[in-house]
Amino acid sequence: MDSTRRERATLALAVWGVLVSQVLLYPGVSDLVTALGGGQGEYDLSAGMLFLVAEFASFVAFSSVWGALSDTLGRRTWLIVAGALGGAASYVALLALATLPWLDATFGAVLAVRFVGGAMTIGAFSLSITMLADLSGGNGRNMGAAGIAIGLGAALGSVVGGQLTTIDPLAPLYASAASLTAVALLVTTVTDRTPDSTRVGVGVVLKKLAARPAFAVPYAFGFIDRMTAGFFALVGVYYFREAFGVNAAVAGGVLALFFVPFALLQYPLGSLSDRVGRFVPVVAGSMLYGVAIVAVGVAPAFELAAALMVVVGVFGALVAPATMALVTDLAESGERGAALGGFNVFGSLGFLAGFLIGGVVADAVGYLPSFLVVGFAEVAIAVVALRAVKRLDGINATQTPSSAD
Repeated sequence: MDSTRRERATLALAVWGVLVSQVLLYPGVSDLVTALGGGQGEYDLSAGMLFLVAEFASFVAFSSVWGALSDTLGRRTWLIVAGALGGAASYVALLALATLPWLDATFGAVLAVRFVGGAMTIGAFSLSITMLADLSGGNGRNMGAAGIAIGLGAALGSVVGGQLTTIDPLAPLYASAASLTAVALLVTTVTDRTPDSTRVGVGVVLKKLAARPAFAVPYAFGFIDRMTAGFFALVGVYYFREAFGVNAAVAGGVLALFFVPFALLQYPLGSLSDRVGRFVPVVAGSMLYGVAIVAVGVAPAFELAAALMVVVGVFGALVAPATMALVTDLAESGERGAALGGFNVFGSLGFLAGFLIGGVVADAVGYLPSFLVVGFAEVAIAVVALRAVKRLDGINATQTPSSAD
């Protein structure tokens, strides 16, 4: 295995480890927030929403900061290590808070720790993806490696997290801390391959991105795509547990039905987008993805709803790597950190929207309307941005994979 392939695999493992740490908490989030002093009942959607929103609000605030900082310093590796260790420490802090005798009064502190932990974790996540983008071999291939790592990490995290929750609601916190510590150790073995281009200040990079409106296209798709993921992470889990009466372990298994095909198809479909362009995967994929989401919400039986989660995963895998690759198609090598940081800001805003819109709609008028809102939003962005994606698709013609990779 040559150095590029080895480093691609190592960085993909780092992305995988971050996603494992994050998703371990999702299947049992209702049990976990209760154990940490939040919530008024088993299915208190608002408490779970606050717990997840605290972390993703921090993702929004700090994603582009890490990316632009790494571009300015010309370094990524040790920033990833610092972010991973900081995220691990936040999970240990949550465990410490859970031991306090006045637990009922500590949920505000829990949310504060989640915010700080999110600020650190997003550095490890965003910059690991950026280092993948720095490698040769084709943007679709590199983003496909990131996508498969994200999907497999989420798949394992959802299954293991659900199982751990049935043992102890706090058990996923131990596993998350261990996962991020392993990521920090792993990344120290990667050579820092930041491009040797002229570095500019953080403010200059952000102004440059603001002057490039073409980035709005993949950022908008990233926002909607991540909104659906946030929706399933919160509302989807509560929906399957409440509507069909399943426990955290089964709910985690249902999430895995989405994440496994989403993961396994990321690399081949990312490579496909290098050959056929971004237009069909992004636009057609988004339309099919949205329709499949609605289908899950209208399915009358658990077995059918669970089976449709596989379909959602397939269409999601068609969209995700092509959208991330479109960002790297548009970015100059020296601004990739900030460009992908900006993409992750919009993605994190999408997660927040999925939590907030999905949670509020489900709380106010029921689960089915929330599925309709989120699913048709995915269809709508494809229709609205169709011409813009077609216009930008030609940029991909200059991104030719190396036969050596």
